[in-house]
Amino acid sequence: MLKLILLRAVLGIASIWVISLLVFAITDILPGDTATAILGQEATEESRAALRDRLGLDRPAYIRYADWLANMVQGDFGVSFATDTPVAQTVSLRVANSLRLAIVAAILAVPISLALGLLSAAFPGSPFDKALTVGSLLVVSMPEFVVGLLLVLLLAVSFKLLPAVTTSLDTSSLAGTLRGLALPALTLLAAVQAHMIRMTRAAVLDVMRKPFIEMAQLKGASRGRIVLRHALPNAVGPIVNVVALNLGYLVSGVVVVEVVFSYPGLGLLMVQSVATRDMPVIQITAMIFCTTYVLLTLLADTLALLSNPRLRDAA
Repeated sequence: MLKLILLRAVLGIASIWVISLLVFAITDILPGDTATAILGQEATEESRAALRDRLGLDRPAYIRYADWLANMVQGDFGVSFATDTPVAQTVSLRVANSLRLAIVAAILAVPISLALGLLSAAFPGSPFDKALTVGSLLVVSMPEFVVGLLLVLLLAVSFKLLPAVTTSLDTSSLAGTLRGLALPALTLLAAVQAHMIRMTRAAVLDVMRKPFIEMAQLKGASRGRIVLRHALPNAVGPIVNVVALNLGYLVSGVVVVEVVFSYPGLGLLMVQSVATRDMPVIQITAMIFCTTYVLLTLLADTLALLSNPRLRDAA
């Protein structure tokens, strides 16, 4: 088991290194000139050349990549081209806001999805099961920006219950924080709930076909007891796996949601930085998103190994 976990850790590190190569290469070939984007179209060629020299943009790409990777590993994320401030300072507040959004969405999504998935598995083929299947698939088939705009139309415009945008987050009170997070969190909930509901239902129903479940039924155990006490503990592996993967999406898939609601998080910062060609900020935000997703994927894989007795025995 330890060898399997270590192997996955090595593969995760290798994946993050490959991601760093792709992130640097993609940002390096973005169209447009960074010096022109910073200084404006009226700047002289001499001032643009001087800025490129100061920022190191005239050096070969492989040297810039090696320096960037070495500095990033040491915790030095460089200086923002647009604001001339440390990238770590620019990113830190946005990371906190994105984490708040992801945590609130997870607190809503995980228990609701698991409860609905268990109810659907307890009564397969029932009107509730069919309605839940159709409803969840209908919601997840819509892009996040469509769901977000519908929620704005319903809760912000029609009923005026929540703000349509969250340009700043009021963290001085819990009520203010939750009010600003409500619509973005509900949009993320809609994006992940169907997958978790369907996987929970499928995992529990697969266990419900086992002989020991039939024995429990013959002994007269209630359906609720069978699902909660017998089926759920044996289906925990796939459920934990899908929950961890969707948590990865909640952290790394917030870009569209943050742009729709003007939410001051890491995703909106990345989009704004693309517009100004602020390469250090684009690179570190992309690395944060990708690294978080890789780590949560590794966590899901490890938890699946630990929760599966057959894999533990094989290891």
